[in-house]
Amino acid sequence: MRDRSWAPRSRVSTAAGYAAMAIGILDIVRAVLPAFRRSRVGEIAGFLPGTFTSLAQAVSLVLGVLTVMLAHGLRRRKKRAWRAVVVLLPLSVLVELLHSHRPFTAILSTLVLVLLVINRREFDALSDPRTRWRALWNLLVLGVLDIVIGWAVVNAHPLMIVGDPGAGERLQHVLLGLVGMEGPVSYSLERTADLVYYSLLGLGTLTAVTTLYLVLRPERPVAELDPEQEEAVRELLARHGARDSLGYFALRRDKSVVFSPTGKAVIAYRVVSGVMLASGDPIGDVEAWPGAIRRFMEEAERHAWVPAVIGCSETGGEVWTREGRLSALEIGDEAVIDVAAFTLEGRTMRNVRQMVNRVERAGYTCLVRRVGDLTEAEKDRIRHAADSWRGTDTERGFSMALGRFGDPADAGCVVVTAHGHAGVASDGRSGEGEDAVGGGPGPGEDIRAVLHFVPWGTDGMSLDLMRRDHAADPGLNDLLIVKALQAAPALGVSTVSLNFAMFRAALARGERLGAGPILRLWYGVLVFLSRWFQIESLYRFNAKFQPLWKPRFLVYPAARDLPRIGMSALQAEAFISLRLPGTVSRRVRSLLPAYSRTSRIP
Repeated sequence: MRDRSWAPRSRVSTAAGYAAMAIGILDIVRAVLPAFRRSRVGEIAGFLPGTFTSLAQAVSLVLGVLTVMLAHGLRRRKKRAWRAVVVLLPLSVLVELLHSHRPFTAILSTLVLVLLVINRREFDALSDPRTRWRALWNLLVLGVLDIVIGWAVVNAHPLMIVGDPGAGERLQHVLLGLVGMEGPVSYSLERTADLVYYSLLGLGTLTAVTTLYLVLRPERPVAELDPEQEEAVRELLARHGARDSLGYFALRRDKSVVFSPTGKAVIAYRVVSGVMLASGDPIGDVEAWPGAIRRFMEEAERHAWVPAVIGCSETGGEVWTREGRLSALEIGDEAVIDVAAFTLEGRTMRNVRQMVNRVERAGYTCLVRRVGDLTEAEKDRIRHAADSWRGTDTERGFSMALGRFGDPADAGCVVVTAHGHAGVASDGRSGEGEDAVGGGPGPGEDIRAVLHFVPWGTDGMSLDLMRRDHAADPGLNDLLIVKALQAAPALGVSTVSLNFAMFRAALARGERLGAGPILRLWYGVLVFLSRWFQIESLYRFNAKFQPLWKPRFLVYPAARDLPRIGMSALQAEAFISLRLPGTVSRRVRSLLPAYSRTSRIP
């Protein structure tokens, strides 16, 4: 039996994927461009699946599109992609024998088919989680592709076009041809007209059939944390939660979990663009971590996902690299404050001290409370305020964000609010608003900033959310953190984890005297990227509080996977969103209520 621990993509699947991509592209180009069929490359492509008659060229075009669509699945060892290609290759052989009479091409196709069948055990990866929303994306992507290829097909024979139809008429011909109707463009040669007609019809049929299949096939929704799993994770956090400040974020309900065989350790993850992305260290008994990691790697192998971990500690990274045969890269530092050692006295804290005093003189006050001590009305007001300051439709965060506020199960969380009464807001507003029910201002509606902390073991807390009214004093965040640290002893908290500073060590060393040219170059790149991402600003904000810096690591299989892992991490943290815009998504959900109750747009 093959070793089920994760291993790099096999050479067979990689070669099959690239071969399918090349075959598909050559088939498409040969079917669209007449000049290509007369070139030397076209003669070489003649040994690949394809035909020369009008109908056969249309079939070749459709087969080419299908092959390109399946190429990525072959590279990822997907069983469904292998099955589809095994079905398509005999069709290609049949088309070649009936129309082009090229035995070499048929023999080559048969040889590839035999090789795929012999190596069928290489293509054993299960399909990814899916919802029927994928049908919508299939329709949109293939629809755009149909128009682009269809436009090329219509205009590939300029000498055969009767008259000089405009761009609008040509586009109309493409759109009508996709649904099997004749358009306004005419050709002097009947064979050319047939080729254009069958090609457009084939593209439209392919889009319709694949979309219908995705709509009608059984759903297998994206896995989420169910109540039973959540309870098991909470029990492990109660016993071992002090090991990692990111442990509580495993309770995000848009994550899946995998337990060790003994149930004494668990890893939370999410699959994003084919990457099985975990965050932080495994939760539970350290001795059970290897079992959970092996289960994690086996799950990645079964689905041909790329395993990766973001934000694990040094201890966690050592176990991950040893048990998973992975590599580690330091990506930044977590700012941790010892409450007993924190003070506003001294020269190093002068800027923070002055900022806090100035904000307090402006009339702002703070409240530090457990979420469980809030009334439902207070929770609603804080939640509404934080949402209104977000600025985007998408809630950011994955590895260091809980993604919810005020849930009864999160009663142990700590919320810090800054309040400014009439005349305090920097824009001159009264600071009072309409009551949630209506009829006048209500208590707590003068909120100007919010901090939210999640538990870190029994005597720590980890920062989850930091938001403020953009019209309020920018020093409010400093005030909130100071008040939270000052109130921590009364809450039984001795350690507080603040923000994560990406590439903190490079920023700190790059600005020092004597930094080498490579380090200074890297420092300059980070400063440049800080225009779009909070890299330098988060580092400098955290550094003001004189924290202890604890390194965090990225664990990955191979250097070639880093770009893909980076993109998936940006998607998971919602810095890059492939979802429909909020207004469009809500409109689609209103039109398809049956889907919105059971699915989420991937």
